[in-house]
Amino acid sequence: MSRWIIKMLLNGAALLLISSWFHSIYVANFTVALWATLILGMVNTVIRPILLFFTFPLQVLTIGLFWFVINAVTFALTAYFIDGFEVGPWPDNIGTVIVAAALMSIFGYLIEAVVGVRKEKR
Repeated sequence: MSRWIIKMLLNGAALLLISSWFHSIYVANFTVALWATLILGMVNTVIRPILLFFTFPLQVLTIGLFWFVINAVTFALTAYFIDGFEVGPWPDNIGTVIVAAALMSIFGYLIEAVVGVRKEKR
């Protein structure tokens, strides 16, 4: 349970960091960032597999590059659900959202690699 809390705190900090890098992405405060990471986790668990299933032909045609668009859609959908988390005008800002979502995925992977390692009990 404590690892999960640490991961949530670090992901919230990562989201705040990403929002400071891009002017069109706005996160009001750390509490909003924590809620956004919680909702992003739920969206990635529930909605993302459905999106991946229905866009499988596009995934094949683009040799997997459509994955970045799916990441951006889940990121923007999370911003839609959370007050205080904005991604700017959606169709005009898709490049920034794609980069920000990819960075959030990279940060999530790194956080999981560092915090998710369990020590074996003997």
